[in-house]
Amino acid sequence: MAGTVVYSIIESPAHPDFSTVFRALSLEEMRFASMRKAIAALKRNPPAFVVAEFFYGWGNNYAGVNVSNLDVFLYSLQKYAPQARVIVMVSKAEAEHVQKLCDLFPIHRVLMQPVSFGQIEEALSN
Repeated sequence: MAGTVVYSIIESPAHPDFSTVFRALSLEEMRFASMRKAIAALKRNPPAFVVAEFFYGWGNNYAGVNVSNLDVFLYSLQKYAPQARVIVMVSKAEAEHVQKLCDLFPIHRVLMQPVSFGQIEEALSN
């Protein structure tokens, strides 16, 4: 996996730091604090993997058109890196809504938080 890029989109303090796992698998991690910055990087350096948290759109601007915080990024991902494997982390409170996202986009794995290093390593390896 040398030279393989993984996007780590960190939008909350609950997002674990998987940097040691990424290094152990020889993945090049690109960290983003916002979807906007991750989308901007897609053209220049498309990822093989994306690790991000799912936040359901509870009556905010996502509710009309988008299901979650990930929709706009995933539409862009389909254009610039359609082969990328998306790993979504979800809290137990929002787990019932993640299927709506899975119905719209190809999601490689959905992992219930808290996510262990072993779980993320297995998701990246398969």
